[in-house]
Amino acid sequence: MNILFAASEGLPYVKSGGLADVVGSLPSKIKTRSVDVSVIMPLYQKVIDLNLDNFEYVRTIRVNQGMFDEEARIFSHTNGSITTYFVENRQYFERDGLYGYHDDGARFAFFQLAVMNFILNHDEDFDLVHCHDWHTGMIPVLGKTLFKWHNRISHIKYVYTIHNLAFQGNFPTSVLTDVFGLTMDLIYDNSVNFDDGMSFMKGGIFYADKVTTVSESYAHEILTPEFGERMDGVLRLREPDLIGIVNGIDTKMWNPKKDPLLVSNYDIKTLEAKAPNKLALQKALGLKEDADIPLFGMVTRLTDQKGVNLLIDIMEDIMRLDLQVVVLGSGNSHYEDRLSYLSYLFPENVSFSNGYNENLAHQIYAGSDFFLMPSKFEPCGISQLISMRYATLPVVHETGGLRDTVTSYNVYTDEGTGVSFSHFSQHDLYDAIERALGVYGDKKYMLKLQTNAMNEKVDWLESARVYRDLYRSL
Repeated sequence: MNILFAASEGLPYVKSGGLADVVGSLPSKIKTRSVDVSVIMPLYQKVIDLNLDNFEYVRTIRVNQGMFDEEARIFSHTNGSITTYFVENRQYFERDGLYGYHDDGARFAFFQLAVMNFILNHDEDFDLVHCHDWHTGMIPVLGKTLFKWHNRISHIKYVYTIHNLAFQGNFPTSVLTDVFGLTMDLIYDNSVNFDDGMSFMKGGIFYADKVTTVSESYAHEILTPEFGERMDGVLRLREPDLIGIVNGIDTKMWNPKKDPLLVSNYDIKTLEAKAPNKLALQKALGLKEDADIPLFGMVTRLTDQKGVNLLIDIMEDIMRLDLQVVVLGSGNSHYEDRLSYLSYLFPENVSFSNGYNENLAHQIYAGSDFFLMPSKFEPCGISQLISMRYATLPVVHETGGLRDTVTSYNVYTDEGTGVSFSHFSQHDLYDAIERALGVYGDKKYMLKLQTNAMNEKVDWLESARVYRDLYRSL
């Protein structure tokens, strides 16, 4: 079986969110002697800037559908056992950022049409295309309409994974007709229409053979109006073909025993060696250096979804509890400004680093005692998996993948891997932080929960098996 992952980003090449973590780690776990996997994505300027060794020209293809009639060069790079193909278009992809441009509809229409033409010209046939998020949602549509008569495509099956339903790729109908060259029939039959326009994501949901999302709880939640982002109707239509498969992490990359970015490496048998990372983090960020003060870390996008507003609104109150908070992230400028002000008010106890820094992220996972994820909704979440791997107990809102992956502590049974709260409110987050401090005050119990967390299976082994079984079922 030959599988092609189509995605807009993936490690180790380019990342803006959790999608890149999945695309960067899952293919190698799915690959076996009988299942081959490769990846295709745009050739962004950020990838070019890496100056990769063994970056090879493959061929030139022609995209001559819709409004396009131009060539696209295909390049490849092999990392470990996985080959990634890159679609070059200087006009669309050689820019400073990945997304958020006025012509995103045309940019990713070109990419998806290029993927279909790549399949037509590739040396080997593909059996299945696994599409990820809105940027590739129209690939199943194209495969079953515009390209369905091609004998190298007509047999292909499509799996479409929703990583975050809130980002849907909604555009005017002119993108469907003028850019893709598809007909208004797809609007009239209710397969891609959304409001007064069309939706890449809805097309993927409607046309894919199977639809997956990244946790079992999220798969149930998105069938409801509360979490369905106005896609709950089409999702309920596809419910028999909808499956939730929880994400994993690359446990070789995220390994506190061998992580070169830490000042002190440790594992489940040497948890005492975690402490120097906390002191180093405090020193690096200008916080009060105190091994005994509880430290709460957060690495996140600063958006409403991530519950940043809850934390900010109670920050002055929790400062009375004698703790430290370290936040790394960027996003909503209002939240950036408020966090900057709070770090000014409490220089020994609050640190805010604007942007993303890979080195600092590793140091926060290792140096914190607790990791904050008060998300309003969370399809799966990667950070709580990493934090457990690093013996940093997650404090989470019970939603989506957070509910599926973090077990709240039980003082009577010694079970649990973190602290959770059920209602998305300032009060409940404050209460969860107070309960976390209670755990921290009992060193023996804290060590037990840290051990539980590090024993959690956060790799891809089981989920990769589920994906392979899903592919074979088609």
